[in-house]
Amino acid sequence: MGGRILIGAPGSGTGKTLLTCGLLTALKRRGLSCRAYKCGPDYIDPMFHRSVLGVASGNLDSYFSSPEEIRRRVGEETADRDITVIEGVMGYYDGLGGNSAEASSYHIASITGTPAVLVVNGRGAGLSLAALVKGFLEFRKDSSIAGVIVNCTSPMMAERLRGPIEETGAAFLGCLPKLPDIRLESRHLGLVMPGEVKELEESLTRLAEEMERHLDLDRLLELAAGCRDLSACCVHTGENCVPAGGKWPAFSGETVPVAVARDEAFCFYYEENLRLLEELGAEIVEFSPLRDKELPEGICGLLLGGGYPEIYAAGLEQNRSMRESVRRAAESGLPVMAECGGFMYLKEELEGTDGRMYAMSGHLAGSCKNAGRLTRFGYLELQGLEEGPVKGHEFHYWDCTENGSCCRAVKPAGGRSWSCMERTGGVTAGFPHLYYPSNRAVPEEFLRKCRIFRKEHLK
Repeated sequence: MGGRILIGAPGSGTGKTLLTCGLLTALKRRGLSCRAYKCGPDYIDPMFHRSVLGVASGNLDSYFSSPEEIRRRVGEETADRDITVIEGVMGYYDGLGGNSAEASSYHIASITGTPAVLVVNGRGAGLSLAALVKGFLEFRKDSSIAGVIVNCTSPMMAERLRGPIEETGAAFLGCLPKLPDIRLESRHLGLVMPGEVKELEESLTRLAEEMERHLDLDRLLELAAGCRDLSACCVHTGENCVPAGGKWPAFSGETVPVAVARDEAFCFYYEENLRLLEELGAEIVEFSPLRDKELPEGICGLLLGGGYPEIYAAGLEQNRSMRESVRRAAESGLPVMAECGGFMYLKEELEGTDGRMYAMSGHLAGSCKNAGRLTRFGYLELQGLEEGPVKGHEFHYWDCTENGSCCRAVKPAGGRSWSCMERTGGVTAGFPHLYYPSNRAVPEEFLRKCRIFRKEHLK
């Protein structure tokens, strides 16, 4: 088992993502095999880890998954890696509803026995940073915080803070000076064009060099080596949980081809969803709604994930043959799972980021427009599907005139709920991003319908 470290912070905007990407780059340059995770429901950062850094990545979310399942996954997926870096979410203790530590970075560190490094913003602060660190260490006796990095401060000031910070009981790992020419815009994380990869790699290489110069990475690796051994972690039995023995039986039947939209417009997928579909017998066939003329031949199911269809609305409209191919397939009864951006693509029209309305596939009635703010944001449990409740998340600025009403989305904190989702024919579509491992019956039912479709339509 290799070491593990979690990168947390007092709040968002402190530099967790940039530091995590720089750290992974630095560790790779040392010849270490790396694995990455992102705490919470964010599917964008793991995509960046995979596409630009070339590091396997996924989500660790203790609202979506039980502690036992999280420990099992981490134990299995990191067994052959030298080092695992877990990027935190929001503030270190911020979890469900903002007033609970459940599903927080702290919760993931506790569940997995992973030492945490707290990244604090040194801009405009001095000794007060030691008070801040002390408060985070003592807020929970089992804080898991083992080290501190001061971001956006000078090496001279950082050395002055070494003593006071180490008096709190945390290891002082150094600082990262402000590097104004090295930035990761939020757009980069989810939308990296092929021509941008080399430029981003060069920036991250320079960032890694700065981290080698100013941070004690050897000490960080020592802290990481103190993580808990998960190889013998227990699992429990129960509905939708890992069965006795730690794994579900391997699928031994005939696979079924499922088309998955993958391009600049559709790129938001939980890797755990795709892996579970494969474990249940799906053969993933990727295609581009922007560039391909029609759906792949012989498919028995279709996944339309989230992404940026509003940015590429003109290109999606121009690809009329693909829009018609999707509409005809859905009308023929092809099983379709569509989430957020994919849901909007099934609608009649979509407002682009330029303010113009563009034609989409037209299988579902309604228009999608910019709401000007985050709409129905956060965790939810989707209730009303025949397969039973499934957990998910909504994150979108666009809204639709017809969002569906076959299900209720219920927030775990506060109980607020709203109607959502359309289920007509073989299509299940709505704004929520579903996390399939939280209810295996959802992907199982989807693939059951795919197999029926093959028998009836592809003889």
